[in-house]
Amino acid sequence: MQNEIVLAVDGLGKTYPNGTEAVKGVSFDLRRGEIHAIVGENGAGKSTVMKMLYGLEQPTTGRIAVAGQQVRLTTPQDAIDLHIGLVHQHMMLLESLSVAENIALGAEPVRGPFLDRAKMNREVAEVAATYGMNIDPAATVARLAVGQKQRIEILKVLYKGARILLLDEPTAVLTPQETRDLFKAIRGLTELGMTVVFITHKLVEVKEVADRVTVMRDGQVTGRVEPRDVTVAKIAEMMVGRPLSHKPAERRSPDLPASVTARDLTLIGLDGRVRLNRVSFDIRPGEILGVAGVEGNGQAALGQVLTGLLEPAEGAARIGGTVFTGRGVAAARALGIAAIPEDRIHDGIVTDMSIEENFVAAEYRNPRFSRRGIRDRNAVNAATREMIAAFGVKTTSEQTPIGALSGGNMQKVVLGREFTTQPRFLIAAQPTRGVDIGAAEGLRQQLVDLRDAGTAVLLISADLEETIALSDRIIVLFKGQIVAHFRAEEADENVLGLYMLGAERKAGANGCIDQQPEHAHV
Repeated sequence: MQNEIVLAVDGLGKTYPNGTEAVKGVSFDLRRGEIHAIVGENGAGKSTVMKMLYGLEQPTTGRIAVAGQQVRLTTPQDAIDLHIGLVHQHMMLLESLSVAENIALGAEPVRGPFLDRAKMNREVAEVAATYGMNIDPAATVARLAVGQKQRIEILKVLYKGARILLLDEPTAVLTPQETRDLFKAIRGLTELGMTVVFITHKLVEVKEVADRVTVMRDGQVTGRVEPRDVTVAKIAEMMVGRPLSHKPAERRSPDLPASVTARDLTLIGLDGRVRLNRVSFDIRPGEILGVAGVEGNGQAALGQVLTGLLEPAEGAARIGGTVFTGRGVAAARALGIAAIPEDRIHDGIVTDMSIEENFVAAEYRNPRFSRRGIRDRNAVNAATREMIAAFGVKTTSEQTPIGALSGGNMQKVVLGREFTTQPRFLIAAQPTRGVDIGAAEGLRQQLVDLRDAGTAVLLISADLEETIALSDRIIVLFKGQIVAHFRAEEADENVLGLYMLGAERKAGANGCIDQQPEHAHV
């Protein structure tokens, strides 16, 4: 029955031992055959709710009912037994194993003491066919596209009998084409009576695919709407508590020679695979060059080469005519190069150190902060407090260990540290990943302000909407090569997606300003 309630939560609350009240009196229901979106800023409590529905966390107050019966979910197995499955935001596949081995992991059919591989492959193929997700059970996962891997994650929970699917940011790294294919598959599941819940920051997708939306802010439900009745801007306002601007940045084409030039950058991985293949581009001062591509196609490698973490096998990049690649991080920073790393935890901060120590970590030799080799604590403290205020870092003290902050606030510290060096060249990799929609708006404006002050910016982002909105020109990477070059105002998410998947390619494309970008056919 279409309106049959399959799961309901009533007055759900979660308070952690340290007193943090993550969820406060949340109530909503899920209906058979619907796609139900839960949206909210980071820290709004939506992920905590999902964890409680899957038995990873237990509520402090309130109740959960499945098929009208109150239940207690103390472990994920309790949820699985009730036909609830969770697909995590970050893919959790074993790349060296086959599709069938990943899907059946933990529930493999056996014959005596041995794995019954034929039966496993047959069962996986049957499940995939049943739900319209045909895929070769024997294929090695490492060789599959990202969109196919996302389907495997969904098939993993379907194989275990899930009827209620909880999807956390399922389209975060997918192209528009892969997203459409995924939504088609999800809609097919609901037509078979499944219920799908998904968390996403992409409100356009909510408008496109969801039947109902629950909006959360500060641990509470602030609205329940049907997408056809509201605009994307209204949903965003309900999330943040204020209207947001969605205007793209004013395009720039400064009549200046390039300040950053890269020619024939080539990188070979330890496994012998080519990660960058003769990548060439220019960036003028006061210009943002965007890089689009499905993750794993050379964007991360490009950022690591340009920041000095990796040495190219061939080619070089120059700033003001001086080579800065292959000379290490310190040499690059001395030339005015700053970086926002893709992985802030691993490459951007030291979690046990304070906000202040992280802020000054790369600049402790700067005369602003030291005298005769001795740190000027007053100057460091004043600069850190100024950054905290400017970037809206939520903390009680600059001495707070940075590891105690939320992911979004960690990112604000990283951006604040790099922006305040007034760099000549900034490599910004996923600058707003994990940042609230409201805070992201401010950070993007600060990126544009830095550009307008004359900094050359290379923007690497998995968010195509962000790439198009902020960039002046865009290059597309596929298997380590530049396969297209566009003016941003002529770019389109669907066209970019075709190049990102390798379905289209422009002969001789590069990102050099002495070659006019080819036009997108839109």
